[in-house]
Amino acid sequence: MTDYSKMVFADGKMLAEVDDGVGLITFNQPEKRNAMSVAMWVGMAEILDLFEADPDVRVVILTGAGPKAFVSGADISQFESQRGSADAQIEYDRLTSAGRDRLAAFPKAVIARIRGFCLGGGLGIAMQADLRIAATDSEFGIPAARLGIAYGFGMTSKLVDLVGPAHAKMMLFTGNRMNAAEAARIGLINQVTSDEELSDVVVKIARQIADNAPLSILNGKRIVAETLKGVPDIAMADRLVANCFDSADYREGRTAFMEKRRPVFTGR
Repeated sequence: MTDYSKMVFADGKMLAEVDDGVGLITFNQPEKRNAMSVAMWVGMAEILDLFEADPDVRVVILTGAGPKAFVSGADISQFESQRGSADAQIEYDRLTSAGRDRLAAFPKAVIARIRGFCLGGGLGIAMQADLRIAATDSEFGIPAARLGIAYGFGMTSKLVDLVGPAHAKMMLFTGNRMNAAEAARIGLINQVTSDEELSDVVVKIARQIADNAPLSILNGKRIVAETLKGVPDIAMADRLVANCFDSADYREGRTAFMEKRRPVFTGR
C-alpha cells in the first residue's frame, strides 16, 4: 500500500492520507476558505486516481482545512484571467474537467464532511459525494445569479436529483444561503451533527462502509446511479447483482453469519 502520510498535491493545497481503509482528501487553502483553484482540481484528480487503484482504500472522506469552510466555491481571484468570457470558460472547464470527471465517476463510496461554508462549486463537490454530513454551523448556497453566471447541466441535474425542481429553482433564482437544518429538511444533506461530534460521526460511518463488502458498495452505487437515468440499463444492473451472488465475499458473508463472527471481505 502507498504511504500517503505526507502526500501533498497542488503545491500543498490538496492533501491525501489513508487510515485503516479510509482515504482522506483535504482542501487546504483556508486563507481563501478553501476556494478551488485550477491546480486544486488537478490535484484532486491525481489523488482520486491513487485511491481508486489502491484496494486498501474502501471509502473516501472529503473535508476542508480549518473551521470556516468545506469549500467556499471557485477561487474568484482567477475569474478575470481564466473565466472572463464564454471562450475562457470553455478553457477553464477543460482544465478542471479531470477533477470533476474523476469525482463524478469515482467508484468507491465518498463522504463529504462539511463545516462552515459550502457554496457554489463547493456545493457542487459535496453533491458529487454519496453522503453529506454537516456541522450545525454550515451554510449552503449557490450564488450564481448574484455573479451573472449559470451552472451547467451536470451540477444542476445533481441538485434537482437531491432536492427536486422546486427547491432547486429557489436556490438558483435567489442565491440565498441556508443553514444545515434547512439543507437537511430539503434533502440536500444526509445528517446534521454538532461541530464537536462531526469528525467522530463521519469516521464511524466511513468505518462501517469500509468494513462492508466492497463489491456490494461498488455495485450498489452504480445501480443507484442507473435508476436516475432516463432509460436505465436494467440488464446491466442485473449483471451487477449476479456478480455479487457469485463473489467470494458473498461466500464469506454467509460463512461468517453461520459461524457468528465478523466477516473479512476482500472485494473479490
